[in-house]
Amino acid sequence: MTPRRTPDPSPDPGLKDKTILITGGTGSFGGTMCRRLLRAGAREVRIFSRDELKQEMMRIELSDERLRFYLGDVRIRESVDNAMKDVDYVFHAAALKQVPSCEFFPMQAVLTNVVGSHNVIESAASLGVERVVCLSTDKAVYPINSMGMTKALMEKVAQAAARAAGESGTVVCSVRYGNVMYSRGSVIPLFVKQLREGNDLTVTNPAMTRFMLSLEHATELVLHAFAHSEQGDIFIRKAPACTVGDLARAVIALFGAQVGVRSIGIRHGEKLYETLATKEELANADDMGDYFRVRMDVRTLNYSKYVSEGDAHLAELDDYHSHNTERLDVDQVQALLRTLPEIREGLVAA
Repeated sequence: MTPRRTPDPSPDPGLKDKTILITGGTGSFGGTMCRRLLRAGAREVRIFSRDELKQEMMRIELSDERLRFYLGDVRIRESVDNAMKDVDYVFHAAALKQVPSCEFFPMQAVLTNVVGSHNVIESAASLGVERVVCLSTDKAVYPINSMGMTKALMEKVAQAAARAAGESGTVVCSVRYGNVMYSRGSVIPLFVKQLREGNDLTVTNPAMTRFMLSLEHATELVLHAFAHSEQGDIFIRKAPACTVGDLARAVIALFGAQVGVRSIGIRHGEKLYETLATKEELANADDMGDYFRVRMDVRTLNYSKYVSEGDAHLAELDDYHSHNTERLDVDQVQALLRTLPEIREGLVAA
């Protein structure tokens, strides 16, 4: 059995003349989404973050009078409310994302990823925002690290708010995706830096697999969810994967570098492969072509009527993870890397 297949309509988000807030807006996703919203004719794009330097750099780089910058922290509800007034839509990207640092400081991850997300969602609901899209990660599925656990809780917080709001309230949904290529703090910029310095590329485990997604595809996923979501939905973009070892070899071949690949062992809280959707979720999912739409569990706290019922189809499904999705070889990874503007610029500079 496979998830239900429905047509993949072209999204028409209706962003023109709207006021949109991006939390964590100075990050890699925020910058890409901001440009997309400005091109779509948004009336105002608000960038909310803690980093005044990144805000100033973004202000100078984009130089658009429709941009507004709000200094604040999602942990502080008052600063969120200040940025949320008169907003139509919210893209919630603010988060602590680095797995090792969240392992050592788990309460910081809780405060930003869980409490902060609750603040954003509650603020949006109280101030009449039409729609909120929360950004999650494959690490939220079967989480073994603090970052993934707090992102899984963020998804539950979003669905609880959606369940409480019903059909008449602020629509709250989430998206879930894997590694975004060349995003800030990701492994590809590290590989490029290492080879430019003449050093071997360091990988944790060459057999480890990860989903490969561009920033543009991540942005399209968010806009697709924005355009098509109902209360509590989780949207997932299908993506190919490769081994970390093949990714390193592809970067070396692409730049013609004379360096090797050195294994340093798995870091705190890492898995051999990542899962984007469980078989339980896929049993309640719509297949939308490039996307899965996982619908919210709408059961109430009245458990009694479910005690004797089960789902015989679960045995026919498998999780959707980076070991069983489309696997790219070294040549295919090279071709994918060539689509990244940063890689093309790097090749010209080399």
